[in-house]
Amino acid sequence: MLLGIAIVMLLGLAVFVAAPLLSAQTSSGTLPVDVTPLGDLKRRRLVVYENLKDLEFEYQSGKIDRQDYESLKTNYLGEAAALMATTRQAEELKEKEAVIEREVTARRALRRQPRSPQYVCLKCGFENPVPVKFCGECGARIAGKS
Repeated sequence: MLLGIAIVMLLGLAVFVAAPLLSAQTSSGTLPVDVTPLGDLKRRRLVVYENLKDLEFEYQSGKIDRQDYESLKTNYLGEAAALMATTRQAEELKEKEAVIEREVTARRALRRQPRSPQYVCLKCGFENPVPVKFCGECGARIAGKS
C-alpha cells in the first residue's frame, strides 16, 4: 500500500515537472515589464562595467599582458561611453515625449469643453476663440452682439 502511494506521488511529481517542458504552448508575445529601451541600455552598461572589473582582475593576477589589457580597456571604456551617451539621449527624448503628451492631453480636454453659442458664427459655423462682434472667418456679424 505504501509502495503504491509512493509510486503515484512520484508519477504525479514527474508529470508536474515535465508538463511545462513538453507543452506546445508558445509565449504570449508580450515582453516582460522591465524590457524597455532604457532598461536594455542599463543592462548592457552593467555588462560592460562587469567586463571592465573582470579585465582589471585578470590583469592584476597576471593572466593578461599590458598591451592586451590597454587595448581591451580602451574598447570597453569606449563602449561604456557610447552607452552612456545613448542613455542620456533616450532619457531626454522620454522627457520631451512626456511634455508633448501633457500638451496634447490639455488641448484635447480644452476641445471637449462646449463652446458658448455666442462664440459660434451662425453664417459659417466658425468657433471664435473669444467673444467678438464679427466672425474671424467670414466677417459676418455675430448674433447677440451690439
